[in-house]
Amino acid sequence: MSDKPSVLYVCVHNAGRSQMAAAYTMHLSGGAVEVRSAGSEPAEQVNQSAVEAMLEEGIDMSAEQPKILTTEAVKDSDVVITMGCGDTCPIFPGKRYEDWELEDPAGKGVESVRPIRDEIRRRVVEMLESLDVPVRS
Repeated sequence: MSDKPSVLYVCVHNAGRSQMAAAYTMHLSGGAVEVRSAGSEPAEQVNQSAVEAMLEEGIDMSAEQPKILTTEAVKDSDVVITMGCGDTCPIFPGKRYEDWELEDPAGKGVESVRPIRDEIRRRVVEMLESLDVPVRS
């Protein structure tokens, strides 16, 4: 583990919400946070509407691939943020856990994904501020 704070974002398919949150965290922290994302049942690819919505923000996540949630990823993270994956995420003492209730962007067009993206950005900024990480614009 590094000296940087580390955050793991988890959703079922690791194709939309968790990918957008991870991309925002990397972008807004300027690399000051170690970022992971994973899913309990990863999809084949990242949601294209989520990719398009993030491109509108100047963030390209088109090369990302959904990843399976592992116990190691949870162990190696200081903060674990779940987004609708229920109780599939292992719990370890000393970790900070949050559950963000967010609409699933699966099957939605980019116009329906924008409000989800904007709410994720708002929550990422709050989380970074709680970690005393300066937020880039």
